Amino acid sequence: MKRRNLLKGIGLSSLGMVGLNPQVRASDILNPLEGLDEKKKEPVFEQFGRTDYENARDAKLFAEQFFTKHEMKTISVLVDIIIPRDSRSGSATDAGVPEFIEFMAKDKPELQTPLRGGMAWLDSQMKKRHEQDFISCTDAQRIAIVEDIAYPERKKSGMSQGIAFFSLMRNLTASGFWSSKIGIEDIGYQGNTPNQWDGPPEDVIKQYGL
Repeated sequence: MKRRNLLKGIGLSSLGMVGLNPQVRASDILNPLEGLDEKKKEPVFEQFGRTDYENARDAKLFAEQFFTKHEMKTISVLVDIIIPRDSRSGSATDAGVPEFIEFMAKDKPELQTPLRGGMAWLDSQMKKRHEQDFISCTDAQRIAIVEDIAYPERKKSGMSQGIAFFSLMRNLTASGFWSSKIGIEDIGYQGNTPNQWDGPPEDVIKQYGL
């Protein structure tokens, strides 16, 4: 099974806790560390059927900022490793996944410590290995640490916190991506679409002598 198809399964199985649609293009995968804050952002989520209380709560959460600029850049790089841009569709940042994760951390405060602690662990590990934080390292160095934490069954010594963090990030990335416009198009989901009905088939009409 291809990785994108596997992640699609993860995303579709966990959409029940989400119910949100990221709709924003974020930083470019080719240069994820530049322009992240300068880009004009469209509304990240479009939601319907919300009560006044829910709309007011959402507006409050959107107005707040939980992650630091460094953490948002770390998230952007990491989610694009999980779901990169390919010939089929855009990347996780193209789908607005970093903004989705920022919102989820505020909407579900129990995610804050695992996410922030996981990023701190990731930077600490990279500084031990390469004397630089995660986003300052090369692509090859980033992939190497991801390979160490992306496979729980390997149970590599000293990687338990990283494995738990990456599993959480992978689930959030898949949920955010496949509830976005880009992700829905990637699935090929069309929803309730009108069709043309030309009446009963000719053979049925003949059968009943109509």
